[in-house]
Amino acid sequence: MPPMTELTNPPAANPPAANPLRGVFWMVVTGVLFVGVTALVKWLGTRIPAPEAAFLRFLFGLFILLPVLRPLLRMRPSKRIWTLFCVRGAVHTVGVSLWFFAMARIPIADVTAMNYLSPVYVTLGAALFLGERLAARRLLAVVAALVGAVIILRPGFREVEPGHLAMLFAAFFLGASYLIAKRLTQECSPVQVVAMLSVTVAIGLAPLAVMNWVTPSLGQLGILAAVALLGTAGHYTMTLAFRAAPLALTQPVTFLQLVWAVVLGALVFGEPIDLWVVLGGTMIVMAISFISFREAQLKRRAVTPPVPATKV
Repeated sequence: MPPMTELTNPPAANPPAANPLRGVFWMVVTGVLFVGVTALVKWLGTRIPAPEAAFLRFLFGLFILLPVLRPLLRMRPSKRIWTLFCVRGAVHTVGVSLWFFAMARIPIADVTAMNYLSPVYVTLGAALFLGERLAARRLLAVVAALVGAVIILRPGFREVEPGHLAMLFAAFFLGASYLIAKRLTQECSPVQVVAMLSVTVAIGLAPLAVMNWVTPSLGQLGILAAVALLGTAGHYTMTLAFRAAPLALTQPVTFLQLVWAVVLGALVFGEPIDLWVVLGGTMIVMAISFISFREAQLKRRAVTPPVPATKV
């Protein structure tokens, strides 16, 4: 899946609810594209080690971003900005490796539902590190989301796979990456933030990939190239959704990703439909949507990201 782009932050200058139906449409398309990404990575399975698969995906992403890489050569960032770029690259490297590991080992629906936790982690991180006020209603919504995660995992009632634990930490690291990106966009152009993420993550993943390198076939390379292409397209259509309608309206639409993931897992990969996963995922999405709605209602600077913004 693609790096988070400058498109993860909806422009504040756009008029809210300019075209709600168009915004919902583009968010539906975004969900389809990201579910396609998930399906391709699932299809790839464990034949390619997770760090190598993630490295190749970001390498293809660099080719897609070639037109915007030239401005990087003219960058003169401060030492502090370079540090933030490197820290974000390291954090995202861990997150994306864990995501690929989890995707190959647990059902698509589980990965999709647990990925919804990233915005929850961001909300908590913004309160702890960025001084955001965590009012009682928002705190209750966060608690509800965490209860949803417990319902998905059901420790003590079913075996918690290594893939589930990997996904819990993947959501945490990807959420942390988003928070650093929020800080970087205050001082750097969005293009620089996106391009530097691709460069630093590719560099971070390279030694991990080489340590356990498995020569991929042309078909496997094609799958990873398609992952990069679909993911990039998904972030673009997500931007179109932002331009047409406010986040508070489009956020609930992301629940459809879980529906499609459940259907895809059952029909294509023969995965059983787990109603507990659907219930837990629904609770998480409802909590995120409530937080987004409250941010819009109070006209505060949005901190909680849309669910697709924390995709790898």
